[in-house]
Amino acid sequence: MLAASDIHVSYGKINAVKGVSVEIGHGEIVALIGPNGAGKSTLLKAIAGLLPVRRGSIVFDGAELAGRPAAEVMRRGLALVLEGRSTLKHMTVRENLVLGAYARGDHAAIAEDLDQMLTRFPVLRDRLKQRAGTLSGGEQQMLVIARALMSRPRLLMLDEPSLGLAPLVTAKIFELIHALKSVDKVTVLLVEQNANQALQLADRAYVLENGVVALAGKDLANDPRVREAYLGV
Repeated sequence: MLAASDIHVSYGKINAVKGVSVEIGHGEIVALIGPNGAGKSTLLKAIAGLLPVRRGSIVFDGAELAGRPAAEVMRRGLALVLEGRSTLKHMTVRENLVLGAYARGDHAAIAEDLDQMLTRFPVLRDRLKQRAGTLSGGEQQMLVIARALMSRPRLLMLDEPSLGLAPLVTAKIFELIHALKSVDKVTVLLVEQNANQALQLADRAYVLENGVVALAGKDLANDPRVREAYLGV
């Protein structure tokens, strides 16, 4: 589905991503793990069109995306949930959800999807008229994921979805990610600080260190280097 090849991304003179290549197949959950500053979030933003790619190719379902604006990338079926629960805090929950479908014109289907999101996230139904900024951290995370799903993405990219959340809420988020693959048939690219949970959930994983791919494979949870550096065993 997605092939990002030899991706280079810079912040001024700082090379944040240095020739990274990753592939994601239809229906997979692929995890990106690694230390802070490794380039994981930068890579997701580059794929989503939020950061310019200095060099490299990003092919999604046969179409080259490198250099295309973020709005066009989203219309092609990619959605990114940014780190930090990026709700539009002064807008209501309902307005946030509807905004997720702004590029769609199928109004009847949008209404059906909105109702589906409220069934999947019942806490949001009780807060439809509430400003997003007044929600708890876990509720805001559910809202930004639901908002992304309103665009009907074929590839959903999640950047640190469990960051700062209580264990019970984190468990719900990981249950949702599993359901997105098994029930909704959505492909997921996941950046996650909880390496153990991410590796359990993912079909394959990449380890990014200092802007490059250090390791890649299907069974990284049993790799001694990963176990020592990221799993604490």
